[in-house]
Amino acid sequence: MRIVFQKPMAEHGGKDILSSDVEIKGSIKFQKELLIDGKVDGDINSDGVLTIGENADIRGEIKTKSIAVYGKVHGNITVTERCELKSKSVLQGDLKAARLIIEEGATFIGKSEVTTGTVPAKAPARPEIVRHDEPVKAAFGGRG
Repeated sequence: MRIVFQKPMAEHGGKDILSSDVEIKGSIKFQKELLIDGKVDGDINSDGVLTIGENADIRGEIKTKSIAVYGKVHGNITVTERCELKSKSVLQGDLKAARLIIEEGATFIGKSEVTTGTVPAKAPARPEIVRHDEPVKAAFGGRG
């Protein structure tokens, strides 16, 4: 049997912080706001706001509502709203966001997809191309 006690958190502005001396191997989930300034080797999932600090080194997939990157991310980022790559940031991975801001000096190696509205949590299936059997015609009026 597992008993879980929940205590209300003290009010501290709502932003949780993982400082530069913190190293985590494993996935992270959070609710509201999180600032990571340390090292994370694993995926980060949230419906909240994520800030990747200047000292941060993230290796993994990130899925969140919005993100501001000041440090290094090696992995794909998917956000439903806004993504900001700040001037000294490094992103090596693909990016999908409704709004994208890249400051001068930021390094981005990967593909970006800026969507209209919010990014769906699960991408819709791609439509299939159905071709009916047609005789092949020679190009440029060639003789067959």
